[in-house]
Amino acid sequence: MNGSVPPFAIFFAGALLVPLLRGWLRSALLLLIPLLSALQLWGMEEGVSWSISILTYTLTLSRVDTLSLLFGYLFHLAALLAIIFSLHVRDTGQQVVGLLYAGSALGAVFAGDLITLFVFWELLAITSVFLIWARRTPQALAAGFRYLIIQVFSGVLLLAGTLLHLSQTGSLAFDYLGLSGPASWLIFLAFGIKCAFPFLHNWLTDSYPEATPTGAVFLCAFTTKVAIYSLARAFPGTEMLIYIGAAMTCFPIFYAVIENDLRRVLGYSMINQLGFMVCGIGLGSALAINGAVSHAFNDVIFKGLLFMSMGAVLHMTGRIKGSDLGGLHKTMPITTVFCIVGACSISAFPFFSGFVSKSMVMSAALEEGYGWIWLALLFASAGVFH
Repeated sequence: MNGSVPPFAIFFAGALLVPLLRGWLRSALLLLIPLLSALQLWGMEEGVSWSISILTYTLTLSRVDTLSLLFGYLFHLAALLAIIFSLHVRDTGQQVVGLLYAGSALGAVFAGDLITLFVFWELLAITSVFLIWARRTPQALAAGFRYLIIQVFSGVLLLAGTLLHLSQTGSLAFDYLGLSGPASWLIFLAFGIKCAFPFLHNWLTDSYPEATPTGAVFLCAFTTKVAIYSLARAFPGTEMLIYIGAAMTCFPIFYAVIENDLRRVLGYSMINQLGFMVCGIGLGSALAINGAVSHAFNDVIFKGLLFMSMGAVLHMTGRIKGSDLGGLHKTMPITTVFCIVGACSISAFPFFSGFVSKSMVMSAALEEGYGWIWLALLFASAGVFH
């Protein structure tokens, strides 16, 4: 243990202080929290910085390496952007829960053992559901309960797999696992639920559109990206992920085309983008993994931008169904520009961020001899622009 504070600690401490302040002081503290935590992260050295011993087991609360640092920086950026968007909100509860949610995501990516991962995995579920319930509609309440059940079940699978893995190997280390037995399959399924694998994805398109505009911006950044990190940590180079990822990129397009709720359309497009990351992790080469992580960075930015834009539309008009809207380029020209930028990025237009990261994954697919996967990814990238 050294003098570095675990990355999640500043967010948790800040969440306790925010309700005590008002006005510009509260806004200043909200902005300061991710900045201070990022500064602390910048100075952390690779290795184990915080661990505790319980009985004969050592739990690693903060394990720093290249992969965790990359996602740590990503989550600090996501938290800062979401907090800036939330400054207009008078409901302090959403900001407090958002900080706890972001802190839980940081705790998960810096966890060095499976038990610590499980604790933050469940904290992610518990904190994030309040961002759905904060909308205070019957639909949000019901969707939140369904979301919580699925997320807690994912945690149960993770715990079961962890305990079985411990009994078989005597180790709790959160490192490469591979699909080597029942324990790793349980953990793989737990990650798959949180990553919205095909047939396990309905919780995302059911719950995210029911969240508050601020809640949706937070939600699009953390839960699924923690799952992406976990897959990259435990299952890189797993061939099954290539096919799962390809399916994830393609099938949501057909649902999105016939969907009328614009925030639900973004939910389907999120699954599409996650598919590129999953496929890259499955390919397992350095280019593919770098592409997957790069796309995670890009997705947080352009998907956050799109959710902010749709939140602005919902706030200004009180409607979010495409059939009820029209001519917004005249009344909301700035929001329209942001939507176009986000759409170009998500569709991998040249000179936009998505073009770079998607090209990395697609090039890796060709290098590894998966030509038809390349075609599927090309179709999926073009189709999402609809």
